[in-house]
Amino acid sequence: MLSIANKWVLTLKVFGHGIGILLATLLTQIGGLAWIIALMFRRRLLAFLLIYVGLWSATLVVAPQFGRVPLPCHGATLRAQSLFYCATARHYVSPDLAEVAQDAADEMAQRYPGTVTLYLDANLPFWDGFPLLPHLSHDDGEKLDLAFYYTDELGAYLPGKTRSLIGYWAFEALDQHICPEKWPTLRWDFAWLQPLWAKRPLEPVRTGALVQILAADPRISKLFLEPPMAESLVLKGQKLRFQGCRAARHDDHLHVQL
Repeated sequence: MLSIANKWVLTLKVFGHGIGILLATLLTQIGGLAWIIALMFRRRLLAFLLIYVGLWSATLVVAPQFGRVPLPCHGATLRAQSLFYCATARHYVSPDLAEVAQDAADEMAQRYPGTVTLYLDANLPFWDGFPLLPHLSHDDGEKLDLAFYYTDELGAYLPGKTRSLIGYWAFEALDQHICPEKWPTLRWDFAWLQPLWAKRPLEPVRTGALVQILAADPRISKLFLEPPMAESLVLKGQKLRFQGCRAARHDDHLHVQL
């Protein structure tokens, strides 16, 4: 029989694996399954990595059956801002949205040669309604976040560069308090993070042009951008919306929605 100490150790192990499986599932959908299968092997970490790669590869084939296709991880004009988004299978969208994103990126590269459009979070590969945390709405393949364009301190465009490591949380209008103080909210300021980001000014011409291209596309229904930022870029239109005071800020990225 197990001693009390051994029972506690076993309980903690089961609890730890349960939490790991849950988090891996929420983060990637396929990670939880890889974790469960890996528990059958002695060298679990190696098994997890190999199984995950196998499931990730299989997802490329299976996801279209669920109405999702992957965006290019390293395309010429459209690519992931970080390989994190591809590695965690958060780069899936509907075929229509994939076409919209590629068309917009190609047009930007045609208007401004050398332009690279970066995407951030898109959607997970399977099942409408499955949440892509911490987002409130990326659950049906019809939403995509795009990074802004930036320059160096002399004003020269920086292809494929953002201010933050993951493209999020480098806010452009930190001093614009357009919402009353409310809780709970996802409208984080992360003021302590801002000094850590690279000093790369927003490239307003390209950023404004991307918004206009997407707004003119009949397949797009909404674009989320902070009102102060839209005003500074002289952008208007029915499709350009404020996401509200309960959702995450959108002065660090552009939200695109079919």
